[in-house]
Amino acid sequence: MLDGTNFVAGERRSGKTIFRAREAATGLEIAPDFHEADANDIADACAAAADAQRAFASLPLSQRATFMRLVADKIDALGDDLTQRAMRESGLPEARLNGERGRTVGQLRLFADEVEHGSWQRLRIDHADASRTPPKPDLRLRMVPLGPVAVFGASNFPLAFSVAGGDTAAAFAAGCCVVVKGHPAHPGTSELVAGAICAAVAECGLPAGVFSLLNGTSNDLGAALVSDPHIAAVGFTGSRSGGLALMKIAAERPVPIPVYAEMSSVNPVVLMPARLAEGAEELARSYVGSLSMGAGQFCTNPGIVLAVESPALGQFLDEVAKSLGTVPAQTMLTSGIASSFGEGVDRLSTLPGARLLGSGKEGSTACGRAQVYTVDGESFAANEAYSNEIFGPVSIIVTCKSMEQVKAILAGMEGQLTATLHMNSDDHAEAAKLLPALEQIAGRIIANSWPTGVDVTHAMVHGGPFPATSDGRSTSVGTLAIDRFLRPVSYQDMPQGLLPSALRDASSGSIRRINGQY
Repeated sequence: MLDGTNFVAGERRSGKTIFRAREAATGLEIAPDFHEADANDIADACAAAADAQRAFASLPLSQRATFMRLVADKIDALGDDLTQRAMRESGLPEARLNGERGRTVGQLRLFADEVEHGSWQRLRIDHADASRTPPKPDLRLRMVPLGPVAVFGASNFPLAFSVAGGDTAAAFAAGCCVVVKGHPAHPGTSELVAGAICAAVAECGLPAGVFSLLNGTSNDLGAALVSDPHIAAVGFTGSRSGGLALMKIAAERPVPIPVYAEMSSVNPVVLMPARLAEGAEELARSYVGSLSMGAGQFCTNPGIVLAVESPALGQFLDEVAKSLGTVPAQTMLTSGIASSFGEGVDRLSTLPGARLLGSGKEGSTACGRAQVYTVDGESFAANEAYSNEIFGPVSIIVTCKSMEQVKAILAGMEGQLTATLHMNSDDHAEAAKLLPALEQIAGRIIANSWPTGVDVTHAMVHGGPFPATSDGRSTSVGTLAIDRFLRPVSYQDMPQGLLPSALRDASSGSIRRINGQY
């Protein structure tokens, strides 16, 4: 049963200002009333997180992992109640949300395994050498948690990038308490998941400040959360303007903190000549499927496709136009996102050289209509506006004169989450020439598939150079995401009894690098 309250260190709190969720498909309000967190709620949640931080960080790794697995179990146990509420608030279909719930609990369990494995601690021991001139001290290093993390729920993944999503899972794995700013588009979904986390906190006997959820519709709530002196880092997935605003606030604090923001990407795709010649129509159909999946509301949507002019490209374009005509309009996450999508497409349509290739079926004002535009390489390179992300089911095909023009366009692009090469063995020599440019602009380089979809694994990078993310050295998906919320501490000539247990000579069971050797 939802009651619309905030969770402040395990305590359900109401407030003076209320708001309601809206059904994505109709725009109608959905009960119950939700209470906006106020300044006292923010301060109390952050202070409680700081108070709980030392106890949570010092938990044996096995207990931290047990807590995370229990969170996953309790989210799983929410069952259809969670799915149905998320469907109404997001407009996403049942199968997609059930899959997203599986990803959410799966990444919690994966991070629990990673916690127990322990390699993320980067344990290093360099023994003293008194015979050296000057004498070499005894040095021992481990990674420690930064402190309480503010996590912002994302609109397009109400489960996997929200209250118990990847940022929260990585922060818990690192030993950081979490204060979540719930996304106002799905407060009911957020409350259900937050209740599961709080139940796990209580059942494990952890301090209640390990987790809090703050609801609200204003940007002031997020600004106050990032400004709170107890917050040590920020995890954010959303618009470039939102991410930049949080980065500015964090940088201007008396003690600046890191903001790990995933912001915008158009995810360029290159259709190499030989691969295009052998499968133009197949590529066209899979491209349309990718760009229209989930109403195009993926951060890895293929926003720009580059190909060299040829008869095969003509076949590709014809099949794209044909396939688009069968794509139904799909409900977008919110009325604001639907409106912004329409405005973005209107701006694109007026750019010099832009030509509408085809559109999907029309729908209501709450829906996104799939569309593809074409532009020649010269016009694309001459106008930076072509590279602006439009969040939704729209893409641009850039027709180039040569592979050299393709290479030049890629080299001039800003940071991206992904870059893709569709190729066969006859294309490998030319593809090799593109790889250095792709490595400079993208966090993940894909061969022969489309970028939509991100697997949660040890080797995944869901990040990239600015402005795809605020820090291209990190990832928000996969176990490497834990590194964002850790920092190194070295202990010099520390007595054995005062060292962390994992750094003592008698310790066993952890991966350690001793005098350079693992």
